[in-house]
Amino acid sequence: MEILVALALALTACGDEDSPTGATPPARHDARLELVASGLDFPVYLTQLPGGPRFVVEKGGTIRRLTAAGPEPNPFLDLATEVSGGSEQGLLSLAFHPQVVANRRFFVSYTDRQGDSQVVEYALGQADGDPPQRIGTILSVDQPFSNHNGGHILFGPDGMLYFGLGDGGGAGDPEENAQDLGTLLGKLLRLDLERSVPYGIPAGNPFADSTGARPEIWAFGLRNPWRFAFDRSTGDLYIADVGQNEREEVDVVAAGSAGGENYGWDFLEGTRCFEPRTNCQRPGLVSPVVEYDHDQGCSITGGFVYRGTAVPAIAGHYFYADYCSGFVRSFRWIGGVTDEASWPELSPPAGRVTSFGEDEAGELYVLSTHGEVYRVVAAK
Repeated sequence: MEILVALALALTACGDEDSPTGATPPARHDARLELVASGLDFPVYLTQLPGGPRFVVEKGGTIRRLTAAGPEPNPFLDLATEVSGGSEQGLLSLAFHPQVVANRRFFVSYTDRQGDSQVVEYALGQADGDPPQRIGTILSVDQPFSNHNGGHILFGPDGMLYFGLGDGGGAGDPEENAQDLGTLLGKLLRLDLERSVPYGIPAGNPFADSTGARPEIWAFGLRNPWRFAFDRSTGDLYIADVGQNEREEVDVVAAGSAGGENYGWDFLEGTRCFEPRTNCQRPGLVSPVVEYDHDQGCSITGGFVYRGTAVPAIAGHYFYADYCSGFVRSFRWIGGVTDEASWPELSPPAGRVTSFGEDEAGELYVLSTHGEVYRVVAAK
């Protein structure tokens, strides 16, 4: 399967002299992995229905409910005939509405048979075991290439739906989408699902009144945000953005931001000028708080800030991984980066990290290409 391998394809990049990307963080051994489920088909996301079971998204088009005995054999939702499966395409994300217990609404993100990105609304069945009912399409975005789809959907602390989209694919953003406010590609979108159908533009979206700009845009200059997250305690936003062939990065914006951040692609790859641009250090570009070069890895996978109780020693750490080298790392961000660490015991024993997950209690999960789901627990 190629969902994250393709993220690391490197065809064209160079620029200024290398800037420091940091040494490998010191290893810590406070936590380990505990197997929760196996036998899944390329799991790419895990989330939990409030007060209910955990669900795992499989790239091939199915969502499975997790029980104490493992994944249920019959899918909770089966979209295998509706999604495309090439490259980084597929069923990519699941988000339950913040009031799902009352309104029964949830949303999925996938690439359809034509390879275009879709966000679709469903309703839970009225009785346990009843199949979900399709309500309708929230948003459809044409994709010019098969990679850099992004695809993560997540409700923020403000109750809005956030949707991360890559630049449309191809090496070096050939269509210059990431810096073009007239397209949704290469952007983080913010949608209000309560104001109108299928969605409204939230009050305060930074480009809502800008001529020639899409009002859905919250931030731009992204290459392929493979997972973003809000710290459930602080509201800070973390974005892991996959690089071309030089740098991988994590961007952080403090809660209360008015939006409109420009994360730099394709002027910059991390903090490095991206060829053929020579005037790349432009005012207003948001620099990553953490970056690493391709001597260390090749494709970043973003996670969550740990806010569970099972491992108090890692509280407040944001976790991320690299698909190629297999490492799992973390840092705390308190107006700046501190306590960077590597976690050898959190790398899956088989396969590679495809994604992380977070449950209702703030506990952290690691998903692997080998079809396994692990929970992060305290070291013995």
